[in-house]
Amino acid sequence: MRRGPDGVWQVRGYEEARAVLRSTETVQAGLGIETVEKLPSKIRRPVLYRDGPEHREHRRQTARFFTPRRVDERYREVMVRVAEAQIGKVREAGHAQLSDLSFHLAIEVASAVIGLTESRPGIRERLERFFPEKFGKPGLTSFHGIYWLVRQNANWVRVYLGDVRPAVRVRRRQRRDDLISHLLDEGCSAGEILGECLTFAAAGMITTREFVNAAAWHLFTDQALLTRYQTADEADRIAILHEILRLEPVVGRLRRRTTAPLTLPGGDDETVTVPAGELVDILLDSTNLDARAVGARPEQICPGRAMTEGAGPPGLSFGDGPHKCPGAHVAILETDVFLSRLFALPGLRMATPPRVGFNDEIGSYELRDLTVTLTGRE
Repeated sequence: MRRGPDGVWQVRGYEEARAVLRSTETVQAGLGIETVEKLPSKIRRPVLYRDGPEHREHRRQTARFFTPRRVDERYREVMVRVAEAQIGKVREAGHAQLSDLSFHLAIEVASAVIGLTESRPGIRERLERFFPEKFGKPGLTSFHGIYWLVRQNANWVRVYLGDVRPAVRVRRRQRRDDLISHLLDEGCSAGEILGECLTFAAAGMITTREFVNAAAWHLFTDQALLTRYQTADEADRIAILHEILRLEPVVGRLRRRTTAPLTLPGGDDETVTVPAGELVDILLDSTNLDARAVGARPEQICPGRAMTEGAGPPGLSFGDGPHKCPGAHVAILETDVFLSRLFALPGLRMATPPRVGFNDEIGSYELRDLTVTLTGRE
C-alpha cells in the first residue's frame, strides 16, 4: 500500500482492500458522488451514495430481493425466457452482435427486480443515451459543457417519463413485490425513485452486459475452458464464471474516503495509518491477483481454486462490506443462463472479436462489436 503522486492512497493487497471496504471509518467516494452531494439536503440520496446506519437499514430491508433463493425462484424464469428470445435471433439471422443480445437480457432481468415493468417502447435507446460510451463533463462555461448539461437533463426526463413514472403510477394504486413498491412504502418521491432506478440500472444492466461479453470472449478463445463449460453442471459453470470475473472485474477501481485515521496492514508485519479525510483507491485488478488470498498462479483461470478463509470465488469483483453489490447472484445466474444456451448452438463461432474501450473513472472496460455467427449462415 502506498500514497500516489496525486495524494490518493492505492491499495493492491486483498487483505488490505477488504479491511478498507469493511471499515466503518470510510465512506463511499467516486462514482459521481461529488455531483450527488450538491443536491438539496431534503432529497434522499440513492443507496449507493449513503453510509452509516441509514444505509445499513436500507440494505437490510431490501436484502430479500436479492437472496439466492429468491433469484432462483422469482427471476430464473425471466432469465430463461429472455435468453431464449435473444438466442432465437441468432438462430433466425445466423449472426448477431453479442453486446446487443446481452443488453436486452440485462435490461429485462434488472427491470423485473426493480419493478420497471410498464415502460414505454424504447427503454434500451433511453438507457444507451443515458450511459453512452463516451461521457462529456456538464458545465456552464463552454459550449461543450452546456451541451452535456442539456443532454444529461434531457436523458433524466426521458427515463423518468418513459420508464419510472408509468411504474410508479401503477404501484401507487397497488403495491407489488419489487423495489419500487418498497421505495414508495418508505415515502420516496418519484424523483428519488428515479435516482435509485438509474443507480440499479448502472449496476445491474451496464455491468452485466460487459461481463457477458468478457466471459464469452474468454470461452471463445480457450477451447479447453469452453469444452469444460459446455459439459459442466450449473455449479461448475458458475465456478468458471466466478473465476473469469476474478480476472476481469467489470469495475476495476473502488474509491473510499476515510472519516478517521485508518490503520491497515502494510506488508512485512508492518502497518500503515491513513489519516482522516484521505481518498483511498482499491485496485481490484491487483487485489484479485494477490496470491496470499487466491492461491498459486493467480493470473491463470482455475475454477474452484482454493482461496484463503473468507475470500470469495470472484475475489473482490463485487466489492465487500456495506456496499457489496447486492445483485451478485442475479448477475452470475443470468450470465450462465444466457451463455450456457448460446454455446449450445451448433456451429457457433466468434466472427469478430470485440472492440475494447475503457472508462478510466472507475477502471472499467467496455466491449462492443463482438459478432457471433453460425457456421454456414454468415
